[in-house]
Amino acid sequence: MKGRVVVLGGSGVLGSRVCARFAAAGSSVLSVSRSGARAPWWPDSVDTTALELTAGDMGRLRRTLAGADVVVNAAAVVWRTTDQLMRALHMTAVDQLIDVAGGQGARIVQMGSSYEYGPAPFGVSTKEDDRRPPASFYGASKRYGTEAVQRAARERRVQGVVLRVANVSGPGAGSNSLPGMVARQLAAGTAHLRLSPLTVWRDYVDVRDVIDAVLAAATAPAADVSGQVINIGGGAALPVRELVDRLIELSGVPARIVEMADRPVLEPMPWQQLDISRARDLLGWRPSRQLHDSLTDLLAAQRRAHEKGAAA
Repeated sequence: MKGRVVVLGGSGVLGSRVCARFAAAGSSVLSVSRSGARAPWWPDSVDTTALELTAGDMGRLRRTLAGADVVVNAAAVVWRTTDQLMRALHMTAVDQLIDVAGGQGARIVQMGSSYEYGPAPFGVSTKEDDRRPPASFYGASKRYGTEAVQRAARERRVQGVVLRVANVSGPGAGSNSLPGMVARQLAAGTAHLRLSPLTVWRDYVDVRDVIDAVLAAATAPAADVSGQVINIGGGAALPVRELVDRLIELSGVPARIVEMADRPVLEPMPWQQLDISRARDLLGWRPSRQLHDSLTDLLAAQRRAHEKGAAA
C-alpha cells in the first residue's frame, strides 16, 4: 500500500506490528507514542514522534497527522489503570482525532475491543449489532470511541472503520494478557503459576492475523467499510484453563496452576465468542493461524526475550 500511514500508539503491542506491516507493504509510516520510542526491528521507512494524546494539543495533532492517508488508532490503556485515563484516551482523544482526521481527509482505522460487548448467553456468537452493555468501564470507554467513529462516518465527517478485536495470542501478546503472562512465566521456568480463577471461555486470535485485518481495513473500498464495526477474532471460544494447560504442555515445564480465589476476574463475562462473518464478507479476511501454532510461537518469542534479558 502506497501513501502515508500514521499509527497512534505505535510503540505498543499491536501498534508496533502495524507499523512494520504497513512499512513492508510500501507505506511511509509515522509511529506516534508518548515516548516516541523506536522498535529496533523496524525498517528505516518508519519514523517516530512523541506526542501525549491525552494532553489535548489540537495544533500538534494536526501537524502530526498532516498528509496522512490512513490513521490507525491503536492507542489504549487496559485494566489496572484509572477511569480518568481511560476516559481521556479512549473517549476525549478519539473525539479530537475525528475532528482532525476528518478535516484532513484521512481514513481512521479504530482498534476496538471485544470487551465493548456485554455478557452473552453460553454458546451464542456475538454479532456486531449486539447492544448488551459492557461489563466494565474499560469496555464502556472503548465502546464510546467506536460509536463516535461510527457517528462521524454516518454524518460523512470522516471515513472510519472499527475493528473489534478479540483476545490476542501469538508472538507479541502483551504481558498483561493471560497468554502473554503465562508464557513469560513458563519461559523463566516458573513452577507455580499463580493466576486469577480460570473459569471463563474466551475467543483468541493471533496478533499477526489482527495485523492482516488492519491492512485489509485500510485498503478496502470506502463504500464497503466506512461506518462499519467488524469483529476480528478466532470465531471459537475455549476455556481459558485449556489455554493455560496447552501452554504448559507445549513449554515442557512441569508447572502447577494455583488459582488465587482472592483475585478478581477482570472482565466478568463467563463466555464470549465472536461472529466473524462480516470480516469475511467485507474484508475477505479470516484467521489463518491455528491456536497451536500461535501458542508455540508465543512461547518461542518469550524464551528469546528471557534469554536476551538473562544475557544482559
